[in-house]
Amino acid sequence: MSNILLLVLRRDLRVSDNPALHRLSSSSSHGFTNLLPVYPFSPNQIEVSGFIKDGTKSPYPEARSQIGNYWRCGPHRAKFLAESVWNVKETLDTLESGLVIRVGKPHEVIENLVDGLKAQNHKVGAVWMVSHEGTEEKQDEKDVAIFCKAEGVEFELLTDEKYFIDDRDISPENQKDLPDIYTTYRKSVEPLREKPRAVLPIPTKGTLPAFLENIPPQKAPFEIPDRLEELVGALVSPVRHFLPSMPAFPKGADSAHPFKGGETAAQERLVHLIQSEGMKNYKITRNGLIGTEFSTKLSAYLAQGCVTARQIHHALLEYENGTNDRFKDVDGYGEGQNDDTAAIRFELLWRDYMRLCHQKFKHRLFRLEGFKGEEGSGYKDDEKKPKWKTPVKKDAPEGQDPTPERVREIIDRFNAGTTGMGLIDASQRELLHTGYTSNRARQNVASFLAKHLDIDWRYGAEWYEMLLVDYDVSSNWANWQYVAGVGNDPRGEARIFNPIKQAFDYDKEGKYVRSWVPEVSKVERLENVFQACTLSEDDAKAAGLEGNVMITDPVKRIEFSVEGKPARPNSRAFYRRRAHRDQKPRTSSQEDGGANVDEKPKQAPAAIVSSTASSIINTGSESSEKQTGHRRGGSEGYGGRDRGRGAGVTRGFQHRSARGSARGRVMGGPGITVYTTTLTPVHGHAPQEGGTVASSHRGTNTGGRSVRGRGRGDYGSAFSPYQPPGHSHGRLSQGSRGGYGGRGRGGYGGYTPAEQGAAYVQNVVVQREQAVIPPPQTGA
Repeated sequence: MSNILLLVLRRDLRVSDNPALHRLSSSSSHGFTNLLPVYPFSPNQIEVSGFIKDGTKSPYPEARSQIGNYWRCGPHRAKFLAESVWNVKETLDTLESGLVIRVGKPHEVIENLVDGLKAQNHKVGAVWMVSHEGTEEKQDEKDVAIFCKAEGVEFELLTDEKYFIDDRDISPENQKDLPDIYTTYRKSVEPLREKPRAVLPIPTKGTLPAFLENIPPQKAPFEIPDRLEELVGALVSPVRHFLPSMPAFPKGADSAHPFKGGETAAQERLVHLIQSEGMKNYKITRNGLIGTEFSTKLSAYLAQGCVTARQIHHALLEYENGTNDRFKDVDGYGEGQNDDTAAIRFELLWRDYMRLCHQKFKHRLFRLEGFKGEEGSGYKDDEKKPKWKTPVKKDAPEGQDPTPERVREIIDRFNAGTTGMGLIDASQRELLHTGYTSNRARQNVASFLAKHLDIDWRYGAEWYEMLLVDYDVSSNWANWQYVAGVGNDPRGEARIFNPIKQAFDYDKEGKYVRSWVPEVSKVERLENVFQACTLSEDDAKAAGLEGNVMITDPVKRIEFSVEGKPARPNSRAFYRRRAHRDQKPRTSSQEDGGANVDEKPKQAPAAIVSSTASSIINTGSESSEKQTGHRRGGSEGYGGRDRGRGAGVTRGFQHRSARGSARGRVMGGPGITVYTTTLTPVHGHAPQEGGTVASSHRGTNTGGRSVRGRGRGDYGSAFSPYQPPGHSHGRLSQGSRGGYGGRGRGGYGGYTPAEQGAAYVQNVVVQREQAVIPPPQTGA
């Protein structure tokens, strides 16, 4: 008598490091004579009408989202999913097994197979499926369990082991004890390099229970294709035209995610990342916007279970420990963990944490109010409840401005990438055409919708669900809550991204925006590229943008000064808030919410940025360069005024100007006169008497004590050209990723012992009139 096991696959589309297959192949004590791996395309989450060839109406409603009525799975992920499913089928075929592809809800598919096999005098002894997070996923598991119980079939729900740290190795076990702040959780499980379990090997040929030949057919009216191209067509064709007026694919633009789905492609990508030194340079490249080599691009494979986080970890170990010769020519081979590989583990743990939050908060992950406060209202004090703007008239707050009709128009333009905000539009159009956009862009897009426009953030989350090739239910919804201020961000509503400033920081030449928004490709000045409505009438006409809606009717105008001192009366010269000496650099955009953010409700000053200037600041960290020559006062500050007090003899004073030139003077002790230095031209500007180029160099052994402005960021040493080499270390307070002093004014000053100060002035200041101070030495 046969004893068949039905193994239901969902988001575990791999054969290697697969606990169920490993268990079946490594022991014969399971007692199963046959194995039928099954993949059901669930009509709740993907449109299945493409599997009907005779024109019959589908028995299922269209797979659309609840808020925006978007497709649950758009064309990009549908194609990637089809490729991933087919790749598993092909791999199982090589192991003398196979894959049964079906359409229907999991319990319906199981019921149809059990009944059909029973009619052939076969017995289904058990059904296994891996547990996944999600309201619908949990309901599917419950429905299958109910059916199995009624039929006397054993049901087993397996642990999902595609994550970095196994659930069984996490303490505390009670989900309610999971910290609501990621940093607290991270510290509780460090060191990360020691946590993941070992990777399980791929089954060898002939070790799995035999595959059945005569399998009950798919239930009508659906038909299952027997070729990959047909499977892709069945999934993509119903959802291909998701936007009424789809813009043409820009000439010269390229997808950052041209990768094929499946376990085979995932393993190839993983090896490539190490061999190409993409893993070694992760922290440098992760905030890139253009090309295939910024970030790992493993997220889509992780989401579908084509690769596991511990497989990534294991490959990193082979590189770090020097145990795999295929990586021997890679720089850093055998030298242990470095900052970049540590940062990758950090991000893998973030995915773990988003899933654990989903476990803890369950359906509250999808609530407008997030998981905060009391069940139901979400807030104990209704006055503090955010008044989200909505296009639904009956749900709109009284007196909503703009009107629901206008909000609908704004959402449509937000989705189509015609808001007039360059970085936002470029990201949205890239997403439309390729199914991918960078993490940096995603944070800005989410912040723009939720914080700048105050529109119900769930419209954005559902739009991403439809279009992202790497959509993952836990990561997508938890990250949208995080940026919207209703999730587990400790700063909540205070964190807001300025998309113009972010564009200046991460798209320094405007190449990304010009590539995906070709309407502005002929615009010269970056401030106009990043916010088209700032174009003059003549410049708009010259660029062919006369009458363009992005100029005539921008959905949002953000005041951002590119030249000159911002209007900020009665502001202090610098802040006396000291930098914390023991603060560690932040390494994750999730933990600090991303670089260069402004905070609500404070009014941020406008940044002083020269759109044509190149950087003279080099801190050795990613995204530290500023396009100004340079602003030294804050992530949106303008200058900065800095004092350093010597030990009774030398006193330094420095004022940094808007274009990076600086005025300085050093007053020595008794009998030593005041002197000045000369300045070389900066970006075509004439030198100023008494100035010097203000450069900072991370890792140098000289510097001064910092005055910290508002904002948060990394720390580094700084070289002050007004102080002799050799004096004690200081700390330079950088605003978020390189903006000095945070939001406001700040900077550095130095101090020296009296003897060194006097000797330095006597030796360097040859004349009372002018002397040249040597430029600072670069740091390590």
